[in-house]
Amino acid sequence: MNALDTALTGKSAQKLISGNTACALGAIAAGCRFFAGYPITPSSEIAERLARRLPEVGGVFVQMEDEIASMAAVIGASMGGVKAMTATSGPGFSLKQENIGYAAGAEIPCVIVNVMRGGPSTGMPTRPAQADVMQARWGSHGDYPIIVLAPASVREIFDETIRAFDLAETFRSPVVLLYDQVLAQLSETVALDIAHDTVRAERTWASGPRSGYRPYAADAAGIPAMSCPGDGYRTHTTGLTHGEDGFPTQNPEAVTRNLSRLFSKLEINRSAIDASAQLHCDDADVVIVAIGITARAANRAVELCRAHGVRAGLFRPITLWPFPEQALRAAAATARAVLVPEMNAGQLCLEVERVLAGTRVEGLHRFSGEPIVPADIAAHAAALAQGA
Repeated sequence: MNALDTALTGKSAQKLISGNTACALGAIAAGCRFFAGYPITPSSEIAERLARRLPEVGGVFVQMEDEIASMAAVIGASMGGVKAMTATSGPGFSLKQENIGYAAGAEIPCVIVNVMRGGPSTGMPTRPAQADVMQARWGSHGDYPIIVLAPASVREIFDETIRAFDLAETFRSPVVLLYDQVLAQLSETVALDIAHDTVRAERTWASGPRSGYRPYAADAAGIPAMSCPGDGYRTHTTGLTHGEDGFPTQNPEAVTRNLSRLFSKLEINRSAIDASAQLHCDDADVVIVAIGITARAANRAVELCRAHGVRAGLFRPITLWPFPEQALRAAAATARAVLVPEMNAGQLCLEVERVLAGTRVEGLHRFSGEPIVPADIAAHAAALAQGA
């Protein structure tokens, strides 16, 4: 039995798979039935796997002419009622940004995988980086909400891919799955034990009288019901600012009302979106905040510190955006200092400084294409503990 069979039937078996393979299998297990993309290192294995597997479950794989068209095709498929995704890396993620903003503004659920590599520009295609943290949140123009998930293991890539689709469908939002090249091509032994009868989240479809349907009239949770093609509900979809009827408007009251709902719909549902992990934060003098492969190194660094009498802890955002502010504040409540190791010139560190204003926050930044090793993190944490 292969890993796809395991994911779909629920029969648990130990499998040695890569992060990218786990992403592809997670997408299928989540109900993804459309993928459009363009090959780009180090995410290409996702497309390769789905090119073979999607047709086996009644899905469609399309290799588009570029990343712009890929994102447009995913949006179109989603509007047609299909769970859809794409996968890319840095330069391709940049090209997708205008259409990602469209999906956010028009509230079209979809999943975008960005396997981070060294940059800027073409950069280092085969080397890891974590320099798309801010782009994942603010890459398109204007104000808009978005969900970004940052897994840190092969198993977690599988799980968070599934969760990405559930969140996209539930909140009518694009969801970005963000992980680095090391995790993408790292192989680990995992058990993909998804139950065959697990109910996956589905978007809310319009019901009731067709004559009174307004495509952007939201429920109490701030999420409008979508019109399912063929059901007879008339809808107008545009990238222009629009009212509850979907038609363009520049009326200040209508714009304020609808954009306010758009901005707040994730915030009022944080309990269903936020996710984080902690290790030894209860008594930590120094809390390390990290994501991806750097969090794996930080986990080992905490063990090294503890073995030498340094009380270090780890806080790992799994939901990266919206940033889990309350959880971080609680984790660092008694810490004297916070260390943020990351493979960039300092992006996650800025957010941590904002959230923990008044706490000593220091960054450990590397952008050479080499991961940060546990010994370096442990040494910086120990120095902070002594000097805090």
